[in-house]
Amino acid sequence: MVVKIPAKAVLSASTALGLVAALTACGGSGEESGDQTLTYWASNQGASVEEDKKVLKPALDRFTEETGVEVELEVIPWSELYNRILTAVSSGDAPDVLNIGNTWAASLQETGAFVPYEGADLEAVGGKGRFVETSFATGGAEGEAPTSVPLYGLSYALFYNPTMFEDAGIEEPPATWEEFVDTAKKLTKDTDGDGKPDQYGLAMEAGSERQNSHFAHILGQQYGGQLWKNGPNFSSAEQVDAVKMWVDMMAEEEIVDPSNAEFSDGTQSIGDFVDGKAAMIMMQGSARTTMAARDFDNYEVAQVPMLDPLPGKPIQSHAAGINISVFNDTENKEGALQLVEHLTSPEEQVYLSQEFQTLPVATKAYDNEELQSESMQTFRTILTEHASPMPLIPEEGQMETVLGESIAGLFADAATGSKVTEADVRDAMKEAETQMDAAN
Repeated sequence: MVVKIPAKAVLSASTALGLVAALTACGGSGEESGDQTLTYWASNQGASVEEDKKVLKPALDRFTEETGVEVELEVIPWSELYNRILTAVSSGDAPDVLNIGNTWAASLQETGAFVPYEGADLEAVGGKGRFVETSFATGGAEGEAPTSVPLYGLSYALFYNPTMFEDAGIEEPPATWEEFVDTAKKLTKDTDGDGKPDQYGLAMEAGSERQNSHFAHILGQQYGGQLWKNGPNFSSAEQVDAVKMWVDMMAEEEIVDPSNAEFSDGTQSIGDFVDGKAAMIMMQGSARTTMAARDFDNYEVAQVPMLDPLPGKPIQSHAAGINISVFNDTENKEGALQLVEHLTSPEEQVYLSQEFQTLPVATKAYDNEELQSESMQTFRTILTEHASPMPLIPEEGQMETVLGESIAGLFADAATGSKVTEADVRDAMKEAETQMDAAN
C-alpha cells in the first residue's frame, strides 16, 4: 500500500534526503541489538497498531523458535513512518529491519543507508525467483541493486455490489471503460424523489493526491503515456486524455457524487460503498479490512476496466505494496536477512496475506489451497499480469503530491458545477510540471 504524505512533509523529506544522501547510515539497533535481538519497524497494515501486533506476534514467534533470535517489534502509523525513517538515517538511531511504502524505494535507496539485495545477500532472502516479478521491480531505481524486497502485495480492483447490479438488470461487471460508464449511469439513481441522485454508480477519493496520481499512471499507461520521461511528462497528450477521463467521471458523466471531491483519507469512498450510496469503487485489496470491520461482505471483485481499442498497455493497477529493508549498519546482518527471508517465505506469506488482506509476494504461496478464492485469483491476475510500478525515481513521493493535488483541484472545480475542458486539464498539468521543475 502507498500512502498519502502532506506536501510540506514530502518537500521537507526531499530536502532531508539531499542532506543525508552522502552519509553512511548508522543503523545501530539500540542496546539490545547484536547476536540474539533484532529491532523491527513494521508499518501499520490493519485496523490499529494493536491489531497489527497481535497478527505479527505469531509470525515473529515462529522466527524466534527457528533461529533463537528475538525480535523487538514496533508498529508505526503510516503518517509517521517516512519521517521516522529519515530521522533514523541521519541520526543513526535506527532499527535493524523496517517496512517501507514501495514508492519510497528509489528515494531511500539514494541515502546509501540500506543493504543492497545482490549476490549472497539476495540469495539469503530467497533469491529473485522467490518473488512476484512486478512486485520485485519496485525495490529501487532501474539498473541498480534493489535495497528493498516486497513483503505485502497490493493492487487496485473494481469492487461492485451484486445486489444493486441485479436490481438494475446488470448481469456482469464492465470490462471496458465505455461499458463502465454505461453501467454506472444505470446505477446512478434518485431513489427518494427529491430530484437529485442519492445513489451513484461510482465513489472515489477525488480529493486524494495518492489515488489521483495512481489513476493518472494507470489510465496514462492505457492511453500509451508516461508520467515521467526524463522529467515530468504530465501535460503530454496521452496523460491529458487520461486525467480528463478520470475527472469526467464527475464533471461530464455525473456518475460520482460531487461531495467526493472532499474525500481524501482512503476510507470515505469505502464508507459510501458500504452504506449503499455507491454501487462501485476502485480500491486496493486492503479495503477489505475496512469492509470487514463494518461487517460488510455484499461485494464482488472484478478487474479494472480497460480502453477498447487499447492504444497503450493493458495496465489496471500500479504495482502497489509494502517492501522490507535492512539497515547497512545493523549489528546482526545475518539475523536481519534471516528475518526478511522468514517473513517473505511462502508459508508466512499465506498467513500474512489472510490476516492483512494483502497479496502474497512469494509466487509459491499461491499454490496454497486456502488462497484459491475467485477474488484472490482476480487480484493475483491484476498484480502479476496487469500492474506496473509508479515511476522509479527519487522524486516519486513529491510527484504524487504535486500531480495529485492538481487533479484534486480539477475535481473541486467539477464539484461546484464548473465545466472542466481539455484546456483546463492541460493547463493544470503544465502547472504541475512547473512546480516539479522548480522544486528540483
